[in-house]
Amino acid sequence: MQVRGLFLLLALILLAAAAEAGKNKKEKAKKDGSECEDWRWGPCVPNSKDCGLGYREGTCKDESKKLKCKIPCNWKKKFGADCKYKFESWGGCSAQTGVKTRSGVLKKALYDAQCEEIVYVTKPCSSKIKSKTKGQ
Repeated sequence: MQVRGLFLLLALILLAAAAEAGKNKKEKAKKDGSECEDWRWGPCVPNSKDCGLGYREGTCKDESKKLKCKIPCNWKKKFGADCKYKFESWGGCSAQTGVKTRSGVLKKALYDAQCEEIVYVTKPCSSKIKSKTKGQ
């Protein structure tokens, strides 16, 4: 009977410790954060050149913050790194222009970025003709 009581007491102590740890984490988040809920975030500005590590400035009433951000160096799209799109497959090659096109529909706008609903991208057609001789 005493063993059962010890187990019950131990379980209650562990439960109380876990609840206190969760409470402390929530309090820390509030201390580090701000009371303001209507933050406006600017674009990610790279530290040098046009890609890599940088920062994003945000304002809310009379407060301002800077967050670290990163623009991938292979991301040179005109619609920006804060606009995420779901793209279709590439279309056929146009003999007149020598390019192929595909469209993307807006999936997510990060940090309240101003994004177009639909974007179109092009790339040059491949000059190589792919053959399917493997596995025959």
